[in-house]
Amino acid sequence: MPEGLTTSHAQKSLFNLSPQLKTHISLDLYIPLFLSPSSTSQHPPIPRFKKRAVIVVTIQKMAGLVVSSQCFLKLLLVVSVFHVSFAARRLNELVQDQSQLLHYHNGPLLYGKIAVNLIWYGNFKPSQKAIITDFVTSLSSPASQSSQPSVATWWKTTEKYYHLSPRKASLSLSLGDQILDETYSLGKSLTGKNLVQLASKGGQRNSINVVLTSADVAVEGFCMSRCGTHGSSASHLKKNSKSYKFAYIWVGNSETQCPGQCAWPFHQPIYGPQSPPLVAPNNDVGLDGMVINLASLLAGTATNPFGNGYFQGPAEAPLEAASACPGVYGKGAYPGYAGDLLVDSTTGASYNVKGANGRKYLVPALYDPSTSSCSTPV
Repeated sequence: MPEGLTTSHAQKSLFNLSPQLKTHISLDLYIPLFLSPSSTSQHPPIPRFKKRAVIVVTIQKMAGLVVSSQCFLKLLLVVSVFHVSFAARRLNELVQDQSQLLHYHNGPLLYGKIAVNLIWYGNFKPSQKAIITDFVTSLSSPASQSSQPSVATWWKTTEKYYHLSPRKASLSLSLGDQILDETYSLGKSLTGKNLVQLASKGGQRNSINVVLTSADVAVEGFCMSRCGTHGSSASHLKKNSKSYKFAYIWVGNSETQCPGQCAWPFHQPIYGPQSPPLVAPNNDVGLDGMVINLASLLAGTATNPFGNGYFQGPAEAPLEAASACPGVYGKGAYPGYAGDLLVDSTTGASYNVKGANGRKYLVPALYDPSTSSCSTPV
């Protein structure tokens, strides 16, 4: 989204079922809007792309809504890229060599053992914290055959980017320190600079600092244009007498502010037909929504930590590992439909991966550079 886009403009033109990313100092996770299908339609909500949506819907109707995953990926990428203001580029430029979709821009990646430090800002219940900590732990937990599909297996797609990089090293994430700020030290209305301040509280060597804000905390741009952010900032520490950067992420709990925007598909969308939402696997719409956004931003941080790693398009509004597959969570996904997911026979909750301590989660598809397609766990 261009700088200066107003909320009313966003409501008219912005749509993204799963987060799009934007970078300036940081990269932002955008929120979804919906366009109602006809009253006789049997299909889920169609995303609001204004006139561009008509192109997708028309093509789908001509094909009887039977569109191959590869063709649909190309169409979806075209619309997504236009959606983040690449109107000046031609369509044929956007669907060229898909094998080169995410270009490597020769910047450093995160290598070796990296700790994911969690900065809890505001009021979180112990049960809510456990949802996030179990997810982070699951990224590197060895998975048995009975626990497939797993979070760890989903995360292995990011390793393919490392195999393609000149260094060909690897990344291993683990749960690091947890810092509590339950007194709202910077107030309940935060700016982008405040997020960097909070992120700086975590360790800045071999780490990703994740700021998690509770449901009663307002953040600049939250719900109006983004659900989360990833970026980097200069460290106050020095390495070999030189300052260096550390990576950070921010994700907000949208439970009371905009669950229809940042916790879809676990909440009814604020626009379009009010079809029943999916049941959240951890029985917490806000936190399960945070997991989706955190997963997407972790993938973006791993493959493009400092804005010069793997991405497509201008650095101000790139497509990254997860945002290259918007709205895709399972096979058969199309705009407004998350895909064919697994369903817990006891709770009726929808999910696509299993994690530590018997957890179930919904994570976004990742673009697989080896197959030039969106890779889904199910």
